[in-house]
Amino acid sequence: MLGEIGSVLCPAHRCRLLFFQGLGIAMIGVLTNATLNAEETYDRTRIPVADSRPETNREIDPAKAKMPDLKPLVAPANAPNVVIILLDDLGFGGPSAFGGPIRMPTLDRLAKNGLRYTRFHTCALCAPTRVALKQGRNHHVVNMGSIPEIATGFPGNTSRVPNDTAPLAEILRLNGYNTAAFGKWHATLGRETTASGSQDRWPTRQGFEKFYGFIGAEENNFEPSLHDGVTNIDVRESEDYHVIDDMTRESIEWMHQQHSMTPEKPFFIYYASPGVHAPHHVTADWIEKYRGEFDQGWDVTRQATLERQIKMGIVPEGTKLAQPADSIVPWDNLSDAEKTVYARQAEAFAAFAEYSDFHAGRLIQAIDDIGELDNTLVVYITGDNGTSSEGNQTGNWNWGHMLNGIPETTEEQLKYLDKWGSPETYPHMSVGWAVAFDSPFAHTKQVAGDFGGIRNGTVIHWPAAIRSKNEIRTQFSHVIDIAPTVLEAAQIPEPEYVNGIKQVPMQGQSLQYSFDDANAEEKHSKQYFEIVGNRGMYSDGWMARVTVKYPWETKRRHRVTDNDGWELFNTMQDFSMANNIASKHPERLEQLKQQFAAEAIANGVFPLDDRLLERLLPEVAGRPTLMGDRKSITLYPGTINVNENALLNIKNRSSKVTAEVEIVDPSTTEGVIMAQGGRFGGWVLFMEDGHAGYAYNNLGELTIVKSKKPLKPGPQPVVVELQYDGEGAGKGAVISLQVVDQPPASAKLDSSVASRFSIDEGADVGRDRGSPVLTRQITDVQQSPFTGRLKHVTIEVE
Repeated sequence: MLGEIGSVLCPAHRCRLLFFQGLGIAMIGVLTNATLNAEETYDRTRIPVADSRPETNREIDPAKAKMPDLKPLVAPANAPNVVIILLDDLGFGGPSAFGGPIRMPTLDRLAKNGLRYTRFHTCALCAPTRVALKQGRNHHVVNMGSIPEIATGFPGNTSRVPNDTAPLAEILRLNGYNTAAFGKWHATLGRETTASGSQDRWPTRQGFEKFYGFIGAEENNFEPSLHDGVTNIDVRESEDYHVIDDMTRESIEWMHQQHSMTPEKPFFIYYASPGVHAPHHVTADWIEKYRGEFDQGWDVTRQATLERQIKMGIVPEGTKLAQPADSIVPWDNLSDAEKTVYARQAEAFAAFAEYSDFHAGRLIQAIDDIGELDNTLVVYITGDNGTSSEGNQTGNWNWGHMLNGIPETTEEQLKYLDKWGSPETYPHMSVGWAVAFDSPFAHTKQVAGDFGGIRNGTVIHWPAAIRSKNEIRTQFSHVIDIAPTVLEAAQIPEPEYVNGIKQVPMQGQSLQYSFDDANAEEKHSKQYFEIVGNRGMYSDGWMARVTVKYPWETKRRHRVTDNDGWELFNTMQDFSMANNIASKHPERLEQLKQQFAAEAIANGVFPLDDRLLERLLPEVAGRPTLMGDRKSITLYPGTINVNENALLNIKNRSSKVTAEVEIVDPSTTEGVIMAQGGRFGGWVLFMEDGHAGYAYNNLGELTIVKSKKPLKPGPQPVVVELQYDGEGAGKGAVISLQVVDQPPASAKLDSSVASRFSIDEGADVGRDRGSPVLTRQITDVQQSPFTGRLKHVTIEVE
């Protein structure tokens, strides 16, 4: 009689060796995914696959009954692990692997043992790229024509990802993979981030079994508001805390646990770093590595990058630097003070990029340490669009100024020079650097018709399947190609139905055809591009474009309804789009314009909306809100991290906040009653030393009012009224703090926050999570929780 006496795992072949003995002999059985799939009868084109239901048993005696052999659905044999690394706001000319001045050893390591794709494209903006990547469809097809913060009510721009475009993670999960996402999400509307949901577009409902990171566009890297799954969590207090270090630790721990329990089961990790989106937060020791390296300025940096790119074969011989907009000031025309500030901006940016790459390397090394790197398909996309020019001409010590249309002076920034990149800043850099880090192209993020906005160097690494090493691939490719590539590598068919819903077919093309054939004919031969009215049409090497507005300029160059302003480039002969030949080929230009219109109609691009900051306000954008027509809301203790788009908007209007509190002992009652926003913009109602207080943080400028005397014991209201000055956005207001048996305490605001207190920090009742609006803690306890009794807080708006 045979009996199993032991087993040992062979991870390299995803199999388990089973040892049996009996009748004087020993036998070895091999159980693999291939064995389990040998008699596969389920249909992977309709997922989830229904559980099999065996016939009911007629035998009463369990000793005689035959137990059914239920085979679990597992991933196809030899399906690789998959890791997608996505950086943020870093353009083509930044990373060292593509000739840039920023040292990125992890990317270099993977490139030397893998493939560099030098004609890989994104969508020119964060969320559109991310959803197109995860869904394998064009960004308007998945309703992500822009970002959730400026969504409208038009199809294609609602930011509500439809359920007939199932994401790659869900397909892999329902085919036997474990799935996890870490870092930046940015694919969910603010109104869908509260406990009221819906949570259909959260990571854990988009195919990921594990999520650790932040839901929005950006995060304070030192004092973040994070989620583990759908739960708000508080990060550990530590002087050296950084969210990238934290998310990397979480990703490694999850991978270790998954591999410990089921080493035969493949995993999918989506590692989306916040670097190098603003704020450019990184510690001084990392910035010091780049001290003086950008003193020569952006013009010299740009030229030096092109020379390296040509020498490395990243761009063809003869490639020229495309001419940037005339609104970009030559470095030599700057003052010495401006050069000092701007050089520091670039040092922090480069340091943040290298820091991000370093931590991605920790994950890669951890996978290598368990022997799984060779059979892991790694796709390292160096940015979700071109380098961001959203610091405008000057850059910012507090990027909130840009979000509200307020420029910064050099003198103001000099005050923060030695603190640049620290928790006391929320920095961004000048547009001149954005163009330099997009070399050899002319433009930047948001400019969807220029390769500076849409071309990002990408490395693919999979030694078990790709024979070619340290080679360059020049086939035109796009983020929508990644999901089909992964499915082909995993031998999983694209499903026709997911959760009972017929699916819109993926629009990308697998890149596997190019893995071992550098000269393979490209399969992705046409692609439209559009972001906030800026648009382009690529077709068989030709690119037509029209730019309505550059992000750093205040005036539009064209209207979306204009038929002029179009340019034409033969990108097979003009890599950098330096030579506009529209006048020489008017018929081809007209053909491409018509092709764009056809693609726009087919993909839901129209109407074109070229507004940007204006759309931050839902009532301006025409975006539905959770509040609807409500004029008041009552919030109870435990309400935390309420997104600005999910709460009543108190900006640009008069408002009233009433907190019902009970004071037992005024001398010991302190803490935050309610706060919205954080260190770089917001407001807070609090108690300190028995006094009630209110602070309005106007993008770093604090106005504080306090009651004249301590509050009396007992239940009572604490009221703050803001009387807005009048018509228009960002005007002044009168603050009036009212408590029982005391005259009002008042102060005058000369101006107020017009568009957004904070992208990343929400509203909290009874505490102030993330960074403090007051820029300091009121109590000795993190988040300065209110020590009195708080019944509720009511917000009313006119």
